[in-house]
Amino acid sequence: MNTQAEKKYNKWIVLLSIAIPAVVALLFGVKLKTLGFDVKPLTFLPPIYAGINGLTAVLLVVALIAVKNKKIKLHESIMKVAILCSVAFLGMYVAYHMTSEATPYGGSGAMKALYFFILISHIVLSVVVIPFVLLTYVRAITNNIERHKKIAKIAFPIWLYVAVTGVVVYLMISPYYK
Repeated sequence: MNTQAEKKYNKWIVLLSIAIPAVVALLFGVKLKTLGFDVKPLTFLPPIYAGINGLTAVLLVVALIAVKNKKIKLHESIMKVAILCSVAFLGMYVAYHMTSEATPYGGSGAMKALYFFILISHIVLSVVVIPFVLLTYVRAITNNIERHKKIAKIAFPIWLYVAVTGVVVYLMISPYYK
Protein backbone atom coordinates (compact mmCIF):
# COMPACT_ATOMS: atom_id res chain seq x y z
CA MET A 1 0.00 0.00 0.00
CA ASN A 2 1.43 3.34 -1.03
CA THR A 3 -0.73 5.83 0.87
CA GLN A 4 2.25 8.16 1.46
CA ALA A 5 2.71 8.71 -2.27
CA GLU A 6 -1.05 9.09 -2.61
CA LYS A 7 -1.23 11.82 0.05
CA LYS A 8 0.92 14.23 -1.97
CA TYR A 9 -1.87 14.36 -4.56
CA ASN A 10 -4.71 15.07 -2.11
CA LYS A 11 -4.38 18.86 -2.30
CA TRP A 12 -4.57 18.66 -6.10
CA ILE A 13 -7.62 16.43 -5.94
CA VAL A 14 -9.41 18.84 -3.62
CA LEU A 15 -8.31 21.89 -5.62
CA LEU A 16 -9.38 20.43 -8.97
CA SER A 17 -12.62 19.03 -7.55
CA ILE A 18 -13.60 22.55 -6.49
CA ALA A 19 -11.96 24.57 -9.28
CA ILE A 20 -13.28 22.62 -12.27
CA PRO A 21 -17.00 23.01 -11.45
CA ALA A 22 -16.47 26.59 -10.27
CA VAL A 23 -14.65 27.63 -13.44
CA VAL A 24 -17.18 25.83 -15.65
CA ALA A 25 -20.07 27.53 -13.83
CA LEU A 26 -18.35 30.91 -14.12
CA LEU A 27 -17.49 30.51 -17.80
CA PHE A 28 -20.94 29.10 -18.55
CA GLY A 29 -22.35 32.54 -17.79
CA VAL A 30 -19.74 34.44 -19.81
CA LYS A 31 -20.58 35.29 -23.41
CA LEU A 32 -17.56 36.26 -25.49
CA LYS A 33 -19.64 38.68 -27.62
CA THR A 34 -20.58 40.71 -24.54
CA LEU A 35 -16.88 41.00 -23.75
CA GLY A 36 -16.28 42.56 -27.15
CA PHE A 37 -15.00 39.49 -29.00
CA ASP A 38 -16.31 39.04 -32.52
CA VAL A 39 -16.90 35.28 -32.43
CA LYS A 40 -19.40 33.17 -34.27
CA PRO A 41 -21.48 30.71 -32.26
CA LEU A 42 -19.78 27.32 -32.19
CA THR A 43 -23.02 25.56 -33.06
CA PHE A 44 -21.21 22.60 -34.61
CA LEU A 45 -19.84 21.49 -31.22
CA PRO A 46 -22.82 19.78 -29.48
CA PRO A 47 -22.87 16.66 -31.69
CA ILE A 48 -19.09 16.44 -31.39
CA TYR A 49 -19.02 16.64 -27.61
CA ALA A 50 -22.01 14.30 -27.38
CA GLY A 51 -20.02 11.88 -29.53
CA ILE A 52 -17.08 12.27 -27.19
CA ASN A 53 -19.38 11.43 -24.28
CA GLY A 54 -20.50 8.33 -26.16
CA LEU A 55 -16.89 7.39 -26.88
CA THR A 56 -16.06 7.87 -23.20
CA ALA A 57 -18.84 5.46 -22.24
CA VAL A 58 -17.53 2.86 -24.69
CA LEU A 59 -13.96 3.36 -23.45
CA LEU A 60 -15.05 2.87 -19.84
CA VAL A 61 -16.77 -0.43 -20.66
CA VAL A 62 -13.83 -1.64 -22.78
CA ALA A 63 -11.40 -0.67 -20.00
CA LEU A 64 -13.47 -2.66 -17.50
CA ILE A 65 -13.42 -5.69 -19.80
CA ALA A 66 -9.65 -5.29 -20.25
CA VAL A 67 -8.96 -5.22 -16.52
CA LYS A 68 -11.30 -8.18 -15.89
CA ASN A 69 -9.22 -10.07 -18.49
CA LYS A 70 -6.03 -9.01 -16.68
CA LYS A 71 -4.89 -6.79 -19.55
CA ILE A 72 -3.65 -4.13 -17.14
CA LYS A 73 -1.55 -2.06 -19.59
CA LEU A 74 -4.46 -1.93 -22.03
CA HIS A 75 -6.76 -0.90 -19.16
CA GLU A 76 -4.34 1.88 -18.16
CA SER A 77 -4.07 3.19 -21.71
CA ILE A 78 -7.83 3.17 -22.29
CA MET A 79 -8.49 4.94 -18.99
CA LYS A 80 -6.02 7.68 -19.89
CA VAL A 81 -7.83 8.18 -23.20
CA ALA A 82 -11.18 8.26 -21.34
CA ILE A 83 -9.85 11.00 -19.06
CA LEU A 84 -8.57 12.95 -22.09
CA CYS A 85 -11.98 12.56 -23.73
CA SER A 86 -13.65 14.00 -20.64
CA VAL A 87 -11.26 16.95 -20.64
CA ALA A 88 -11.90 17.52 -24.38
CA PHE A 89 -15.65 17.33 -23.76
CA LEU A 90 -15.38 19.92 -21.02
CA GLY A 91 -13.38 22.32 -23.18
CA MET A 92 -15.84 22.05 -26.07
CA TYR A 93 -18.86 22.31 -23.77
CA VAL A 94 -17.55 25.53 -22.24
CA ALA A 95 -16.54 26.95 -25.65
CA TYR A 96 -20.01 26.26 -27.02
CA HIS A 97 -21.75 27.94 -24.10
CA MET A 98 -19.39 30.93 -24.20
CA THR A 99 -20.35 31.56 -27.84
CA SER A 100 -23.96 30.40 -28.04
CA GLU A 101 -27.22 30.99 -26.28
CA ALA A 102 -28.63 28.11 -24.26
CA THR A 103 -31.24 26.07 -26.08
CA PRO A 104 -34.47 25.63 -24.12
CA TYR A 105 -36.03 22.18 -24.12
CA GLY A 106 -39.14 22.35 -26.30
CA GLY A 107 -40.93 19.22 -25.21
CA SER A 108 -43.74 19.02 -22.69
CA GLY A 109 -45.41 16.76 -20.17
CA ALA A 110 -43.72 13.55 -19.11
CA MET A 111 -40.91 13.97 -21.66
CA LYS A 112 -40.05 17.39 -20.24
CA ALA A 113 -40.00 15.98 -16.71
CA LEU A 114 -37.82 13.07 -17.87
CA TYR A 115 -35.48 15.44 -19.71
CA PHE A 116 -35.00 17.62 -16.63
CA PHE A 117 -34.53 14.62 -14.36
CA ILE A 118 -31.81 13.26 -16.66
CA LEU A 119 -30.23 16.70 -17.13
CA ILE A 120 -30.14 17.57 -13.43
CA SER A 121 -28.85 14.14 -12.38
CA HIS A 122 -26.24 14.38 -15.17
CA ILE A 123 -25.05 17.79 -13.99
CA VAL A 124 -24.96 16.89 -10.30
CA LEU A 125 -23.16 13.62 -10.90
CA SER A 126 -20.71 15.25 -13.34
CA VAL A 127 -19.54 17.36 -10.40
CA VAL A 128 -19.64 14.49 -7.91
CA VAL A 129 -17.58 12.20 -10.15
CA ILE A 130 -14.58 14.54 -10.42
CA PRO A 131 -12.93 13.68 -7.09
CA PHE A 132 -13.77 9.99 -7.56
CA VAL A 133 -12.06 9.86 -10.96
CA LEU A 134 -9.05 11.81 -9.70
CA LEU A 135 -8.72 9.65 -6.59
CA THR A 136 -9.11 6.47 -8.62
CA TYR A 137 -6.41 7.64 -11.02
CA VAL A 138 -4.03 8.65 -8.22
CA ARG A 139 -4.47 5.30 -6.50
CA ALA A 140 -3.59 3.59 -9.77
CA ILE A 141 -0.48 5.66 -10.51
CA THR A 142 0.75 5.27 -6.92
CA ASN A 143 0.28 1.51 -7.25
CA ASN A 144 -2.27 1.37 -4.46
CA ILE A 145 -4.25 -1.21 -6.40
CA GLU A 146 -6.53 -2.57 -3.65
CA ARG A 147 -7.70 0.94 -2.76
CA HIS A 148 -7.89 1.76 -6.49
CA LYS A 149 -10.29 -1.15 -7.00
CA LYS A 150 -12.48 -0.04 -4.08
CA ILE A 151 -12.91 3.52 -5.29
CA ALA A 152 -13.21 2.43 -8.94
CA LYS A 153 -16.32 0.44 -7.97
CA ILE A 154 -17.89 3.78 -7.02
CA ALA A 155 -16.35 5.97 -9.74
CA PHE A 156 -17.08 3.65 -12.68
CA PRO A 157 -20.90 3.57 -12.52
CA ILE A 158 -21.13 7.30 -11.82
CA TRP A 159 -18.78 8.18 -14.67
CA LEU A 160 -20.54 5.77 -17.02
CA TYR A 161 -23.92 7.29 -16.08
CA VAL A 162 -22.59 10.81 -16.73
CA ALA A 163 -21.15 9.79 -20.11
CA VAL A 164 -24.31 7.98 -21.25
CA THR A 165 -26.71 10.66 -20.00
CA GLY A 166 -24.62 13.30 -21.76
CA VAL A 167 -25.54 11.60 -25.02
CA VAL A 168 -29.17 11.19 -23.95
CA VAL A 169 -29.45 14.88 -23.04
CA TYR A 170 -28.02 15.83 -26.43
CA LEU A 171 -30.40 13.52 -28.28
CA MET A 172 -33.38 14.89 -26.35
CA ILE A 173 -32.53 18.56 -26.92
CA SER A 174 -31.05 18.37 -30.42
CA PRO A 175 -34.41 18.80 -32.20
CA TYR A 176 -34.69 22.21 -30.52
CA TYR A 177 -31.34 23.64 -31.61
CA LYS A 178 -31.74 26.70 -33.82
